Amino acid sequence: MVGRIITCEDDIAEGTEFLCRTEPRFAEVCALTGPWPLRRREDGFEALRDAIIGQQVSVAAANSIRNKVIGAGYGDPVSIAGASEEDLRACGLSRQKVRYLQALSNSGVDFEGLRAMPDEEVVAQLLPIPGIGRWTVEMYLIFALGRADVFAVDDLALAEGARLLFDLPERPKRKQFNELSAVWSPWRAVAARGLWAYYAACKDREGVAP
Repeated sequence: MVGRIITCEDDIAEGTEFLCRTEPRFAEVCALTGPWPLRRREDGFEALRDAIIGQQVSVAAANSIRNKVIGAGYGDPVSIAGASEEDLRACGLSRQKVRYLQALSNSGVDFEGLRAMPDEEVVAQLLPIPGIGRWTVEMYLIFALGRADVFAVDDLALAEGARLLFDLPERPKRKQFNELSAVWSPWRAVAARGLWAYYAACKDREGVAP
């Protein structure tokens, strides 16, 4: 079962209302941050292409490299699969990212089919592709497919946001974070937006160690 899909700000508002009833500290988050962002993007090959390009580089660098890749005519899976390593590296890609992009291009993933798959089936389809880790798949589920009940327990900003919000002595480990976030179902992806917003607001206001 796919479950609820987030498509608009009204969905975020509905999830936020649920979370504030379930956990009053989320009301504190809303008071500090205002409404939480939708941040939906188009699903498909391009979303994962851009995720690979953006690994371990700044947003500005990722945008520059992506523009060079697309400008050179290597924006789609067929052109990337057929390109030489030298041509792709000339766009600013590392050798490893060339390998990852070509693996994605040759994966044969049915991106339209992913829309109808339950979350864990999407994970099973994408995780075997080199360069696609669980965090990347979770970001794809949240922002490209709009899944309402996905939560990335390995995300450091989420963990730090939770530490600050709940006055924890340290960032929650995976098991603890899974238990903490379970009560936020079926709106865990909205909770993630709230914690990201809270982390960013606290960092801007007081300075937070990464």
